[in-house]
Amino acid sequence: MKLRNLIDKIESKYPTNLAYSWDNVGLLVGEYEKEVKKILVALEANEKVVDEAIQKGVDLIITHHPFIFSKINRVNSGDLKGRLILKLIKNDISLYSMHTNFDIAKDGLNDYFMEIMGFENCEILEETTSEKLYKLAVYVPNTHVQIIRDVLGTNNAGFIGNYSHCTFNTVGIGTFKPEEGTNPYTGTIGKIEETHEVKVETVVPKSILNKVIKEMIKAHPYEEVAYDVYELQNEGEKQGLGRIATLDNEITLEELANKIKDTLDMDKIRLVGDLKSKIKKVALCTGAGSDLVKLSKRKGAQVLITGDMKYHEAQDALDMNMNVIDCGHFDTEDIFKDVMKRFIDGFEEFETIKSEVYLNPFKII
Repeated sequence: MKLRNLIDKIESKYPTNLAYSWDNVGLLVGEYEKEVKKILVALEANEKVVDEAIQKGVDLIITHHPFIFSKINRVNSGDLKGRLILKLIKNDISLYSMHTNFDIAKDGLNDYFMEIMGFENCEILEETTSEKLYKLAVYVPNTHVQIIRDVLGTNNAGFIGNYSHCTFNTVGIGTFKPEEGTNPYTGTIGKIEETHEVKVETVVPKSILNKVIKEMIKAHPYEEVAYDVYELQNEGEKQGLGRIATLDNEITLEELANKIKDTLDMDKIRLVGDLKSKIKKVALCTGAGSDLVKLSKRKGAQVLITGDMKYHEAQDALDMNMNVIDCGHFDTEDIFKDVMKRFIDGFEEFETIKSEVYLNPFKII
């Protein structure tokens, strides 16, 4: 599969427009027309990961942390980042990063953490946006109505709540006159024609609108496709950072911490709060989410699970009687490899492998 087509599949599920403005996501190194067969997924790409990809004959590396984040002034072998870029290019390896868009998106990193912990009925902790919706209406001859409906549905248009492939169909008569130089699907050049058509209407999120229109036009039999696009006032799916869930059964802070240790295979874990305090509502933000302590408490959570909690932030949490479980940045995000491999494996066209390089820079002795 062409890298461009794989990226279309990834971004229809995890749109880059969900990422924060300061972030750097998408294809950072590589060619869109490259054929991809073997993929390495990793939390980030340091020199060991790039060397691993070379050794294993990988075509594409997909990382969570952006490979290029700050400004690059030069690309040469004397600079670490420049040296890695040169290695990737020389070995024809592309690199794609998905960071805050993957944290925010449905079925992304935060949802996967809640899934492996067994926490159900999760809600967004901090809403960041709701996607803009558009109505797409296309006029189709009777012979191709089902084909066009299928194309719209398989490209993720027509979702209303948990219902997919939603359309409304109106039967009517289309008129047109093919002029000189045209190649009409039906009708005669220079003569006004009438044909039985169906107006197929559906709802499309802004993030995939251009892609849906492109695929619709490709499948449509007409030389010139008549379609309309209307911006809707309806609110699209809400998106946001972090998750919050009410547990089926109350649990102590100590029991919850031990469950996280077992799930993430951690030796040690940091806590703020009373080990015996009762937990019924849990908030989570993978990576660094210490700034969500107040919001988590305001929404009724008794604990925030996150990483990178600083000393003074921990003191503030303690003062407001809010429990925090600090798993560390690495342990809350290294699970990216598992969820991303599962997603890519769903296409059955790639060999996807998880990086074996241990990337946590910290050691506990």
